[in-house]
Amino acid sequence: MADTADRGAGTDVRLQARVEGVVQAVGFRYRTVRKAEELALTGTVRNDDDGTVAVVVEGPQAVVLEFRRWLRSDDAPGRVDHVDESVSPATGEFSGFDVVY
Repeated sequence: MADTADRGAGTDVRLQARVEGVVQAVGFRYRTVRKAEELALTGTVRNDDDGTVAVVVEGPQAVVLEFRRWLRSDDAPGRVDHVDESVSPATGEFSGFDVVY
């Protein structure tokens, strides 16, 4: 697990993202969980009925922005065509990172 004390001092934020493209049945949720855990972020990921994936992550702003870059990069599984997102103050409601079914 990452030590976020050195990587993202400052305000905790919440990133809510809806990921469009070829993002279901390609390991997207699994890899998202692994990346979030690597960065010591909390939140959830879930497949939606419309073929998109919904992601919510919370943590230090710099670390959340690193996750956001990964989400849009070629390192993310499948093919990401578009990401709708919003950033707001973290709520602190999560204790880990989970797949929602």
